[in-house]
Amino acid sequence: MIAAPSVRPVYHPAGFDEALRPAVDDLMRGLWRSTERLLAVSANDPGCWTTRTQVLALAAARSTVLADWERESPGAPGLTVLRMRVMVEHALTAGRAGQPQVWKLEQEARAACWTAAQADPADPVPWVCLLALAVLDRDRSLPEHRWLSTDPMLPAGPWGLLDEVLRRDPVGREAHHRMYRYWQRESRSAALDFVHRVTTRALPGSAIAALPLYVSVDQYRTAQRRDAVVRGQWRRDPHFSNTQRAYRSWRESEPGAWTVADLSHLAHALWASAQMGAAVEVFEVLGPFASSAPWSDVADSPAEGEAVLLTARQQAFAGRATALA
Repeated sequence: MIAAPSVRPVYHPAGFDEALRPAVDDLMRGLWRSTERLLAVSANDPGCWTTRTQVLALAAARSTVLADWERESPGAPGLTVLRMRVMVEHALTAGRAGQPQVWKLEQEARAACWTAAQADPADPVPWVCLLALAVLDRDRSLPEHRWLSTDPMLPAGPWGLLDEVLRRDPVGREAHHRMYRYWQRESRSAALDFVHRVTTRALPGSAIAALPLYVSVDQYRTAQRRDAVVRGQWRRDPHFSNTQRAYRSWRESEPGAWTVADLSHLAHALWASAQMGAAVEVFEVLGPFASSAPWSDVADSPAEGEAVLLTARQQAFAGRATALA
């Protein structure tokens, strides 16, 4: 029997990005030089730039490292975008917690986004951040949140913001996830219609094909009961077909094009739908890397997420070994 790797999962926000990992670690220690150097070589790749600024901002959000950096190197390349990212994260966190200062934080973050968009018209990140902030405009009072969709099946929403991102970053992984989260709050049917629309139009190999896997986890996570019928949803359509479609798209992708989070969702969906051979392929590519989601979302409690991951990995390898015996 072929045994599953015995290494413990590695949870690091940089995932497969070896250049990003030391910069994140340095930021968390209050050091920014490696971040400055990394951002200088990332600006010409919109997808890489978007992902790296998101991860770096999350690493910087709980410290004063950016303020320290600005005092020593005011106007440093990349610093403005990271500060904007942190402002957006603080506003979103306040919104989730229902804190009274959310309106002030939202307005400051939104103003920073518009300033950054004007300063660098080619940068997709300010538009991604504006899209992220749309969830805080619960009354849709801002005109950019009431654009008509080109798809008559979809309601008016922040479509113009999404279009601005995609003009600059055609894949727009974070933007698509932000838009899904927006519609998930506004309208479950619109969220499902949006995901169906973008996945059916995604190019082969695109990580957007993983988006329905997040939908499956959300539906399971919010189910009133987690009985055997609900646990078996991944063996039924549309979950099963979405899993197969995502797997085929991943097989057509470039190495490293899918994030650890996307591959974790794919590995889970393949395991949960008893496609063990395919699950092993994904686990092998993941190696030691893991994300807490979806495992903490499908476990009986978040603390048991790693135990579910380890069980899934062991069963997947055992399933392949049995099939090959």
